[in-house]
Amino acid sequence: MRSIRPLFAARRGRSTRRGPSPVLAAVGLATALALTATACESGGDTNAGGDASAPAATGGDDKIQIPDDIQDRLKEHGIDLDQWKGGAWKNWDKDDWLREAGDFVNPIIEDLWDPDRMREAEDPDQGKGVDDNDLSGDQGVTDPEPAPVEAQPVQAAYHDNAAEAGKVFFDSPEGTMVCSATVVEDPANPGKSNLVWTAGHCVHAGKSGGWYRNIAFVPSYNNDAKSAAELTNATKEEVAPYGVWWGDWAQTSDQWIEQGGATGGQGASYDFAVIHVTPEEGSGGKSLEETVGSALPVDFDAPAVSEVGSITATGYPAAKPFDGETMHQCKDEPGRLSLAKSEPTMYRIGCTMTGGSSGGGWVAAGSDGKPALVSNTSIGPVTAGWLAGPHLGEEAKGIYDAVSEKFAGQ
Repeated sequence: MRSIRPLFAARRGRSTRRGPSPVLAAVGLATALALTATACESGGDTNAGGDASAPAATGGDDKIQIPDDIQDRLKEHGIDLDQWKGGAWKNWDKDDWLREAGDFVNPIIEDLWDPDRMREAEDPDQGKGVDDNDLSGDQGVTDPEPAPVEAQPVQAAYHDNAAEAGKVFFDSPEGTMVCSATVVEDPANPGKSNLVWTAGHCVHAGKSGGWYRNIAFVPSYNNDAKSAAELTNATKEEVAPYGVWWGDWAQTSDQWIEQGGATGGQGASYDFAVIHVTPEEGSGGKSLEETVGSALPVDFDAPAVSEVGSITATGYPAAKPFDGETMHQCKDEPGRLSLAKSEPTMYRIGCTMTGGSSGGGWVAAGSDGKPALVSNTSIGPVTAGWLAGPHLGEEAKGIYDAVSEKFAGQ
């Protein structure tokens, strides 16, 4: 999530573009919202150890096979797998940074995301956020700021209590970063989904950049809720008991790509993304949904704010006072947050989760009364008292359907 400081902090935005919807001009508050994605700026371990390959299906011997279409896409963008593995992915020159919706390329680098590298991914948005001055009460409808709700740790084992939740790791020009995400159902592959829902700013830098790299999802990260000290010598199996799943395709809204920023509210109403993933190592032919045993439906026709009893937000907050290693949740009755008259009104809840919780799923009773994903964490104040997430409408559904159809029957 991008932090928003008590309404009016410097906004830090990332825009992700994708989806069929028209690009709307961002008419918003001049508030700074800091993405809750977290990054490691300690010089980061940029050593891409292991073997490199493109995201792909696995053969009978569980070895990664690179599909022809992915190989062609890599060649089209001048990407040599061996050079990429050797460190070419660290080149963030603007001319070489892929930005357009159809440019997404994310070759697997086996063992890049080892326990140490995952643990070092921290919040890059500290001190950034949204200010009260960034929210304009006369633009659309904004309810009074909610009272802070203390984030509660999720009881271990996470897989038993929030099987769909996990972490998204990625590299940006600023370093190694982390967000939260949710396994969601795939209408084209019922019961066998490989789809993950997160925030647009967790996959794309928005108007000032392009697609992030080495994007990978770890369901039930640190499943046993071990402390940071206990994780110091943890094995990969302990940190990622259900595997590391690399994104072989991702889409976000055109509005995020054109308007999104690292801080502030720009693009926040369209700050969502869908990632299709494939296992770094063989999964025995099982999909992500089959591996974790669950996937949430997405409700694009959720009830109005006034009709929603409560929303539960889940994530791995990494900015202080949290350390990013354990899963937390906030449950609150939502209010409305309007950033601009021309943009959809967002959900807002009281919650003390900080950076790193960005992209985490918001679950409520859907239009059919059953639990469904209705939003994701996007922005919040630097002082960490509330969070806001986009209302999932036509644009979000278009992205979701496009990714599902792209992999129909696979």
